Amino acid sequence: MPLQTLGLNARRHNSPMNAVSEPFQIHHTGLAWHNQFHRLGSDFYTALAPQALPAPYWVGRSLAVADLLGLPHEQLQSDALLQALAGNQPISGTQPLASVYSGHQFGQWAGQLGDGRACLLGEANGLEVQLKGSGLTPYSRMGDGRAVLRSSIREFLCSEAMHGLGIATTRALCVVGSDEEVARESLETAAVVTRVAPSFIRFGHFEHFAARNQLAQLKTLADYVIARYYPDCQTAVTLNANPYANLLQQVTGRTAIMVAHWQAVGFCHGVMNTDNMSILGLTIDYGPFQFLDAYDPGHICNHTDRGGRYAFARQPDIAHWNLYALAQALLPLIEDQALALQALDSFKPVFERVWLQLMRAKLGLPDAVRDEDQALTADLLKLLAQDRVDYAIFWRRLSHAVANQHFAPVRDLFLDRPAFDAWQMRYAERLVTADHGQAAALMLKINPKYVLRNYLGEMAIEAVKAKDFSQVANLLMLLEHPFDEHPAFASQAGFPPDWASQIEISCSS
Repeated sequence: MPLQTLGLNARRHNSPMNAVSEPFQIHHTGLAWHNQFHRLGSDFYTALAPQALPAPYWVGRSLAVADLLGLPHEQLQSDALLQALAGNQPISGTQPLASVYSGHQFGQWAGQLGDGRACLLGEANGLEVQLKGSGLTPYSRMGDGRAVLRSSIREFLCSEAMHGLGIATTRALCVVGSDEEVARESLETAAVVTRVAPSFIRFGHFEHFAARNQLAQLKTLADYVIARYYPDCQTAVTLNANPYANLLQQVTGRTAIMVAHWQAVGFCHGVMNTDNMSILGLTIDYGPFQFLDAYDPGHICNHTDRGGRYAFARQPDIAHWNLYALAQALLPLIEDQALALQALDSFKPVFERVWLQLMRAKLGLPDAVRDEDQALTADLLKLLAQDRVDYAIFWRRLSHAVANQHFAPVRDLFLDRPAFDAWQMRYAERLVTADHGQAAALMLKINPKYVLRNYLGEMAIEAVKAKDFSQVANLLMLLEHPFDEHPAFASQAGFPPDWASQIEISCSS
């Protein structure tokens, strides 16, 4: 797909307002704060303070992320930090801001977007810290700048779940709730997620300046990203030693790896707009996501996505399309369309290589790749789709079956058992030279027992509404260690209840 056929002609939009911060008592976290994105200048953001959230309370906290930040665990018990992360008092050393970006939403140019409900506090221990749901910004458009409790809990849990699965992701330190009401399809209550990442820069940041023909700012942003996150792009001899083409190639590779992991674990993002694509290849912006229950390549987890643009099986193609949009934005710096296309051409081979590597690991296949491995995997996925087999349970049962050579529990998952028997015979022949115990041990380290199924999230959300936070804490523990057995919680690794299929997740968070 040539770059010029994408139709990425932009409309120009101006920032609608300037925000004014209010003075509060300064809170000291003991962290050493840096504000390198802030130094890019006011073309890239609006400086503003988060809005106060009345009567906040702790919903969930991650000690692992506190450790990443160098934040003492006792801080996560303190009312002072609670108030600070609710936006009720500023944190000493931070320079809060909301960044501006643009992007394509559902394949259409949306113009100026930006942090409509997020506030970047700064960096601590080399990681950016952002409050999501912290109130109105100049980029809120028609929104209220708040996040609701249900989506905040889902993002908190899924950020840590993805990390537990070994998938590149933003992280979440905590969720702070409030009884303040916000209007969505119905009245809900507000919350703030404190999320953490090396950077929250998105494809849409580059699209914004390219669309406005602000090439000096585009170059400033690209040079910042290269210097901070991709220093090898300056010295690499690939792609004619063009640092911006090298940047595009490295982002393409990281994105391909991320999406290959999504497909292998059965994760649906649900809203893969270019403003929701990380320049670092991180899973970002958990809205209408879902881990597959029954395996269905056409599954659409976002009921706002009427046309199925972001259906599960389409995610690799959509990621590639989004990279074309990024390439279009970077083209004024690359100055050579052939180099841009060469960088983009790396997506498919990287994706296919990593995906097959992951699927072979899930199957416990021994030694080097053989020609039949691709067909063995593809035919299995067809069987799973045909009989709508539960994806996570299948892989976990298969792992145990390889260990004990007892495949009846796996066979029981299929309606077309003769078809499974035929596939299982081919699989057994492929494993004939394998050490089954060793293969199973490896399979149990890549096929999780616990994933964040929608119904588990819903049960935790309902409990929090009654001020019971134990289910969030228990789920967090399971999702941080999803490959462990946790026998006391085995019921949460079982089949979803019938009502789970009625859960609808949308962008109205």
